[in-house]
Amino acid sequence: MEEKGSSSTRGGLSSSYRGVRKRKWGKWVSEIREPGKKTRIWLGSFETPEMAAAAYDVAALHFRGHEARINFPELVNCLPKPASSNAEDIRMAAHEAALRVRTNAAGSDAGSSSSSVGPVTVRLSQGQIQAINESPLDSPKMWMQMSEALMMDESMMFCNENEWEDMQGDSLWDP
Repeated sequence: MEEKGSSSTRGGLSSSYRGVRKRKWGKWVSEIREPGKKTRIWLGSFETPEMAAAAYDVAALHFRGHEARINFPELVNCLPKPASSNAEDIRMAAHEAALRVRTNAAGSDAGSSSSSVGPVTVRLSQGQIQAINESPLDSPKMWMQMSEALMMDESMMFCNENEWEDMQGDSLWDP
């Protein structure tokens, strides 16, 4: 990844990717101008320029269709599509695309380890959801099993009933 220089406005470094710039502190950011307006939609901050570029591509395709100039034309058919023209929907689809790019890059770098962990979407089958609902964490059966497993041994119990009765008159708030 080559940086062209620091000619971008507000102190960010430009990128070879369309719609992407680098912040002074190292994060890659992406935003897109809404067609026919002066406003921009903030797509987010990302770990890599490729993630930011994929986020931009989602928004560009949404606004400009297949005539959009995008960073990864080979991914045009597998990028997520926003649910609506709402900025939040566009941002959500952009983040999903960025995560896909990161996941694909991580898969190709099988030997490398990553220190940062992002949000993960877990898809469950109907059977898995049903199994979770049938054994909720607040079930009495689960608590009984847990209490049996965590029972204190006899040496941690009070020596005799008199010791317990003596403690009942004490209060944590007494001086």
